[in-house]
Amino acid sequence: MSHLKGGLIILKEMFEQLPPSERKIAQYILEQPQEAIILTTSELAKQSNTSSAAVIRLCKSLGFSGFQELKLRVAGDIQRQTVVDYRDIEPNENCQAIIDKVTTNTIRTLKETMDIMHIEDIERAVDVLIEADSIVFVGNGASYIAASDAEQKFLRINKNVNSYSDVHMGATVIANKGPKDVVVGISFSGETYEVAKLLELAKQNGVTTISITRYGPSPVANYADICLYTSATREATFRSAATSSRIAQLHIIDILFMSVASMQYERVIKYLDKTREAITFIKKDKT
Repeated sequence: MSHLKGGLIILKEMFEQLPPSERKIAQYILEQPQEAIILTTSELAKQSNTSSAAVIRLCKSLGFSGFQELKLRVAGDIQRQTVVDYRDIEPNENCQAIIDKVTTNTIRTLKETMDIMHIEDIERAVDVLIEADSIVFVGNGASYIAASDAEQKFLRINKNVNSYSDVHMGATVIANKGPKDVVVGISFSGETYEVAKLLELAKQNGVTTISITRYGPSPVANYADICLYTSATREATFRSAATSSRIAQLHIIDILFMSVASMQYERVIKYLDKTREAITFIKKDKT
């Protein structure tokens, strides 16, 4: 578990959702991470004026197996080289400055998304996608871009897959799905009502559900059998966070697709060759 990271990222993301006693512990760790990782449960409780039980509850609230995982993740963050914080664009900036900021934000988003991943959940998601008779991706707004990208990718390897942003179309399709199917709900905030309702409908039908959201509990994640998380990118005046969240979602989709492709390598190569030949055939008619 020494490779674990993302403790400080998760603490920051979950901070406002924590009850007062757990928030005091989180505040102490965020302010003094190097000191916190060498403390025992009781010592951390004393330093933060709380209790050992509150420390254990905090670990549970964060989705960790225990205090040891929390310390390992924070230690991993400390060991990693410091990177520049998210930066928003300013009025009348030159192109070079914008290139630098957007690139920096994107790299940090991808690194943070990697740090908060639970490998076991990725593996579970890959397994159910491989076995699924059909896959439905749902998302609204910018999240539908990721859903549509997933549809395009999985179609190329002969998966029975569709993507929907229209809640009525999504509900119509999901109404006829069952235990051998999978529905993936994508929502950065996890609060998108329509996506949550579609996952709820899928659960009622016994469909396996996967969510892709920011870290922490949410209506969308609450209806998912498997929860996958992206970095909780910072909101910004010109919505650079929306750009970063979209990239993080696409990153998760790429990981799922590549993992499925790797597990079924020989079959997938044949399908990819066929689709490539089909595109070449279409283009040949134009020349």
